[in-house]
Amino acid sequence: MKLLVDSGATKADWIALDDDGNRLFTTQTLGLSPEVINKEEALERLEARFDIYNNRKDVTNLFFYGAGCGTDRMKNYMSGVFKEFFPNAEVSVKEDTYAAAYATNPKNEKAIICILGTGSNCSYFDGEQLIQKVQSLGYIAMDDCSGNRFGRDLVRAYYFNKMPKHLSEKFAEEYNLDPDVIKHNLYKEPNPNAYLATFAKFLIQNKQDAFIKKIIVDAMQVFVDNYILQFDDARQVPVHFVGSIAFYLKAELAEVLSANGLKLGNVLRRPIDGLIEYHELN
Repeated sequence: MKLLVDSGATKADWIALDDDGNRLFTTQTLGLSPEVINKEEALERLEARFDIYNNRKDVTNLFFYGAGCGTDRMKNYMSGVFKEFFPNAEVSVKEDTYAAAYATNPKNEKAIICILGTGSNCSYFDGEQLIQKVQSLGYIAMDDCSGNRFGRDLVRAYYFNKMPKHLSEKFAEEYNLDPDVIKHNLYKEPNPNAYLATFAKFLIQNKQDAFIKKIIVDAMQVFVDNYILQFDDARQVPVHFVGSIAFYLKAELAEVLSANGLKLGNVLRRPIDGLIEYHELN
C-alpha cells in the first residue's frame, strides 16, 4: 500500500493506493505541520483516523508533502514520526510546495509555484528542483496574502475601527469577537494560524465590497513584489497556484498578475488529485 499525503497547517489529505494505482481509501486528518505541533500531537492525529491506524503496518511507501517541511531538520523530524507510526514503510518527506509543483505542473516544465492557503509560499521550479530565494519564517513574520494574514487584517481593521460600519456589524454577527475569546485562541490554543484563517471566509464572501477588495488587491501586490518578482524570469514562465485563498480569489489574482505582466497558470484548491497523476506519470 502506498500513501500520498498533502498537508497544510489546517488539514491533511490522504489517499491510499494499491500496487496497481487503484484507490483503496481517502481520508483527512488535522494538519501535520512540525512548525506548530509536536510529535505527540502528530501521533494523536494519526491514531484518531481508524483507516490510517488500522492499515499502518501494510504501508510500504509514504510520500508526504507538508507545510513546515522546508528544512532538513524538519524533514528528518517528520520522517522519524512517520517511521515510528508506519514501521514497514519507506518514507519520503518534502515540503508542500513540491505537491503544488507536481499537481499543477505534472510534465515538470519551468514555472513559479505558489501556495495561498492557511499559509503562503512561493518557489521557482526549474523542471527538477524547487528554488527559493527567501526562506519562510512562518505565519508570524511572513505568510503574506494567506488566510491567516487576511484574518489578522480583518480583526485589526475591526478593532482599530477602520472597518466600515455595515461590514463591522456583519463581521460581529458571524464571529465571536470578544477580546478574551480571540486572545485565548491566539495564545492558549494550538494552531493560532489556522484560527486566524477562519476569518478569511468573511473576506471571500464579501470580496466585492470596496473596503475588502482593497485589502485583497494590496495583499496580492505585496505577494507579487516580495515573492513572485524575486525570480529573474518571472514574466517568462507561468505562475501556478494551489490553496483555498487562490482558488476562491482566482479572478482577483488574474487581475493583479495581468497588471504586473505575469501569466496566471493553473489554480487548484487542493493538489492531492493532481499528485496521483504525477506519481502515475513518474
